[in-house]
Amino acid sequence: MAKPLSILFVSSEVSPFTKIGGVADVAFSYSLAMRELGHDIRVMFPKYSQISERKNKIHEINRLKDILIPVGKEKIPATVKSSSMNNNKVKVQAYIATNDEYFESRKGIYIDPRTGKDYEDNAERFIFFCKSIIETCIILGWFPDIVHANDWQTALALAYVKYLYPKKFAKTKFVFTIHNFGKQGEFPNLQYSKIGLPDSLQNNFLHQKKINFLKAGISFADYVTTVSPAYAKEILKPNDYSNGLHTALEAKKDKFTGIMNGIDTYNWNPKIAEHLKTKFRGDIEGFKTANKSELLNEFDLKPKPNTPLIGMISRIDNQKGFPLLIDSADELFKENIQMVILGDGDAELKKKLQKIQKKYPDKLSLKFEFNEPLSHIIEAGTDMFLMPSLYEACGLNFMYSLNYGSIPIVRAVGGLSDLATDFIPPKNIGNSFSFKNYLPKDLISAVKRATQVYKNQDQWLSLVKNGMTANYSWAGSAKKYDEIYRSLF
Repeated sequence: MAKPLSILFVSSEVSPFTKIGGVADVAFSYSLAMRELGHDIRVMFPKYSQISERKNKIHEINRLKDILIPVGKEKIPATVKSSSMNNNKVKVQAYIATNDEYFESRKGIYIDPRTGKDYEDNAERFIFFCKSIIETCIILGWFPDIVHANDWQTALALAYVKYLYPKKFAKTKFVFTIHNFGKQGEFPNLQYSKIGLPDSLQNNFLHQKKINFLKAGISFADYVTTVSPAYAKEILKPNDYSNGLHTALEAKKDKFTGIMNGIDTYNWNPKIAEHLKTKFRGDIEGFKTANKSELLNEFDLKPKPNTPLIGMISRIDNQKGFPLLIDSADELFKENIQMVILGDGDAELKKKLQKIQKKYPDKLSLKFEFNEPLSHIIEAGTDMFLMPSLYEACGLNFMYSLNYGSIPIVRAVGGLSDLATDFIPPKNIGNSFSFKNYLPKDLISAVKRATQVYKNQDQWLSLVKNGMTANYSWAGSAKKYDEIYRSLF
């Protein structure tokens, strides 16, 4: 049996502590899957104001109090605390970087809720976090075999390890995973002086006359991954959201691959999920009916017999296809459907959605928040789940939906094109309804196809069973990462 590895997995979000995007779910479920393979994997993330120390059993570590972290010409204090995460099999150690000014005093994570815009000092905030990662390892005397960073917020950790402490981390290898190529961490050139690296390394950061943290992650990694095979192919090509950075990936293509994410099949198991009052006991119709009733009540919608309920759980932004949904709304709501949307994000898009809700109050209901327990009820209580994404790296909600018996309606792009197979009624094969072009008529056509099949409940139950019996665990993908790690030594 191969020797277990020591792995530090760093992320700007980790569920269940905090979550905005899919990276939080991956940080949780992937780490537990790697622990099940026997590795000593630990995670590290910042402590935002939303994270309760009491609820999450976060405690201090004497050696990691009041560490002075240089950011530009200043030294900012960090206290790194500890907690853990677990499933029914294993437990993973978590380190949490705290600082009142950068994280704990703010209501938002990346965006100031008062302005709806990114915090102006986001570069400083994540320079601070990345340096706190390195200082934690040094103080603990723990120099892992692998440092695995995720997205632009953690990219600098690779540079700091590699160039500031090459002797201490001499045996460490570096993996960088891109979850969203459209979010690159771009900042004015003046911010480079705050990073604390030599001028000779500045070209590793410069892209289109700006400092680009994502480019740095790609440059300093020994291996780069993304979260589905199809998305890997997409981001190697010039497109509207690559910002020209595909050239950096192209230079690394021999050490770049796409591996499909898995999901946490313990917490997202409809038979035992703690957030579901009515769990799945083998009766699909009873399970869906009870959860739909609870969900409609939660969103103040009146039940409508023989009417499919469609759900969305998402950041409200252009990437997730909300402009397409808005442009389709009048035609879409001519259909016999109801829809619930949970999420937060762009202020202008939210205003447009509210106008649609006022126009169709018996068909659309909105909640502008991130709410993990309610996410489970939406997946369990809806008949269909809509993902009209402009681009989509993986599509975890596709897998959650099938697990809970909600049928995805998706634009076949990125990871969704890897996952989706169109349902063919006569053969009763397939798992979803998909469309290719980013056009209102194509979205509406996909919804109409779904609602047509819904009218035939025998066909619909066959489709639901197809999804609920699929396996989307981390087992296979975790082994692929294990192989990548070992290939670096």
